Formats: sequence, C-alpha cells, structure tokens
Amino acid sequence: MENLFEDLINDGGVFANKEVLRATYIPERLPHRWEQIKALADVLSSALKGETPSNILIFGKTGTGKTSTVKYVSKELEAMAQKTGAKCSILYINSEVFDTQYRVFAYLARIFNKRVPMIGWPTDMVYSEFKTALDAEERRVIITLDEVDKLASKGDEALYNLSRINGELDNARVSLIGISNDLTFTDLLDPRVKSSLGEEEVIFPPYNAEQLKDILYARAGRAFYPDVLECAVIPLCAALAASEHGDARRALDLLRLSGEIAERLGTRTVTEEHVRQASERLEMNRVTEVVKTLPLQSKIVLSSVYLLCKERNKRRFSSGEVYAMYHRVCNQLDMDPLTQRRVTDFVSELDILGLINAVIVSKGRYGRTKEISLSIPEECVQPVLQEDYKLKAISSIRVGKQTTF
Repeated sequence: MENLFEDLINDGGVFANKEVLRATYIPERLPHRWEQIKALADVLSSALKGETPSNILIFGKTGTGKTSTVKYVSKELEAMAQKTGAKCSILYINSEVFDTQYRVFAYLARIFNKRVPMIGWPTDMVYSEFKTALDAEERRVIITLDEVDKLASKGDEALYNLSRINGELDNARVSLIGISNDLTFTDLLDPRVKSSLGEEEVIFPPYNAEQLKDILYARAGRAFYPDVLECAVIPLCAALAASEHGDARRALDLLRLSGEIAERLGTRTVTEEHVRQASERLEMNRVTEVVKTLPLQSKIVLSSVYLLCKERNKRRFSSGEVYAMYHRVCNQLDMDPLTQRRVTDFVSELDILGLINAVIVSKGRYGRTKEISLSIPEECVQPVLQEDYKLKAISSIRVGKQTTF
C-alpha cells in the first residue's frame, strides 16, 4: 500500500523554494528601501570606529520592511566588524515575546553566558548579572527591540534602564534601536526615556503597487519554477496589497498562498482565480486574529449579535434586542452588565473594526433606531469565542432547538 504522502511529495508542484516568500526571509537586496538602509548605516557606522551610535526609533506600518531592513543592516555591520576586527554586535529581541523587564534582562544575560532563570529571581539581580557580563570587555552592543511599544505598554522601566546603562558601565557601551508600528507609543514614556530613546528617527512609508510588484518579481524568480505564474498574478497580488496600506507581507502571503492553492488543486499554473481565493482566505484569517484580541466586553457584545443570528434566524437586529441578549449573556457569565450607553459604545467600536454593521434606520413617527448585523461569516465568530475560557459558560444558553457553540 502506497504511503499517504508519496504522491504529494513527488508531484513536483510549482515551488522551487517557498521559503523565499516568507516574511522572515532576508533577501540579498531590499528594493525601494535604500534611503532607510543608508540612514541606519550612517548612524551605526560609528560602532565600527569604537564610538557609541545614537539610539534610533524606527516607525512604519506593518509590512513596510522595518524588521527586514534592520536585519539586513545588522548582517552587513557584523560582516564588516569581523573583517576589521571591531568589537561590535547587534542583538535582536522580539518584544511581543520578551514583554517584561525581567524577561528582557534574563534573555540578554543568557546571551552573555549567564545562567539566569526566566522566572524566580529579583529583577535587579537579573539586571546586575546582565550588566556584569556585558561590561566584561570593551565592546559596542546595539540592542534591537522589535515591537518596542508592546514592551512600553507594560511599563517603561526596561527602556529607562537600557537608555541609562552606559553611565554604569566601564568598558562596554550600549545603543538601542526601537521598531514600532505605533507612532504615538512614546507619549506613554517618561520624558527622559523619550528624549534619549528617540535621538534619531527613521520613517518607513507604505509601498505603492509598482514597488510591491518589484518586490514580488524579485522573490518570484527564486520561489517558483519557470513559467508557472500567469502574467496577471503578480500585478493582482501587488494591487490587492497596495489597496490595504502597502503591506509587503500581505503581498508575499498572497503570492505564496496562491501557489499553495494551485498545488493542492493539482495544477502546474498559478492563476488570477487562485489569487482571489487566497485573498478571501487571508481575509478570514485576519478577521479571526482581530476577534481573538478583542477585550472581554467587546467579545460579549459580538457574541450577543451572533446568538441573535442563531436564535431569530434573521440578519438585522435593533439595539434594544442586542442589549437584551447582552444582558442575558452577562447573567449567564455571572457578570454585572454595563449600561446600554456603554454597550452602544462597544457596538460603535466593533462597527469601526468591520466586525458588525450598525446603521441608523428611521421608523417614521416611532423615531429612529440603530439596526445591527454581523459583517463577517458566523463561522469566523463561533470558534474564536469558544476558545476564550471566560466565555465558556455561554455554551449552556439555549438557542432555538440547539445549544450555542
């Protein structure tokens, strides 16, 4: 009996190297980012001379090449340091993962061969271990904090200590690079941290459709076998991504997923139809992520609209109907319901996110009311709300002849 995967791995497919289309892949050249590369190199070059580079803040929307550019420049800097014998290096920290002062310093201490546990020690002891290891020799260390706003949202103690650490060192010197999608996150910082962290700023603008085409053509040449892409595939991927804030990551995901769909369908040609199917699938994935990250009260309001859809077998509901279901859900969760005005605010926020649609409808002499409906497929809501353990009790609410979720 043949193995289940035999045909799948021997089929050939359309990809020569799919990894080239991942956001984590750093190409040999970065189209349309030379200005930002040069700006970073100008600041960081002083580390190769034994000087201390200025701290840098990098801003730009998702998919504008911020992380790729920093990693590209880091690779070039470390290659030159090895060539010239300069003692400098760039460390990379994802602040979504290492999002507290303790975790940051524990991770850094481990890089310098200190055996520090990821939990359990006093934070000042972990900081002291990192500082001692760092200062063991004369060197220039540049610490890149990706998604730095996530770290700042938990408090600015880590940024304060890192921005002031040079005053406590005898041999080593530290510089910081902060990468963020949020232009306003520095408003949350202590003024002293804000001034020292933002000595230099580099802005990454969104890509336009022509620039995205250049990026995709450069990657596609290595990612796919010859002649498997229809001529309209890359322009369509670029146009769809450019219409949503010029996100190169989305453009790459669209092209990669289009190829995967073509392979699963057993065809050796990637077509426009595959791109449109990929776009629909990515949109559904993005909606799922948005719903997962909603605050609890927003999830309850959204689940109330979902429950009404299942119970009433219609699509539009008055704000009064939504609030009545919200009240019912809160009782089931043993929570105190908010006022109708606050729930109306959450409805407006969900409307802005595109998860529901809320429109004012005139009822003639009976006045006006807000009619609310789901803007996303029900199958996007149900599994995500099920995953939140705080909402598990909703599963016992009876809807018609069936149980919810």
